[in-house]
Amino acid sequence: MIFGKSWKTTSAGILAIIGGIAGIWFTVKSATGLTMEALTGYITAILTGVGLIFAKDSNVTGGTTQQ
Repeated sequence: MIFGKSWKTTSAGILAIIGGIAGIWFTVKSATGLTMEALTGYITAILTGVGLIFAKDSNVTGGTTQQ
């Protein structure tokens, strides 16, 4: 597999990264502008997505289920 160990966690990670980037994009474009609290949330979403890309599902590899 190209990225992670499981398509489920990899796809969730990609969606979290896209959500964080989209949040930054639309907040910067809005009239209110980007606050530090919003930026912290978006960066957290992006870093969570990176973590999910490299994570694995317990029932896919190294889990208790026989392959």
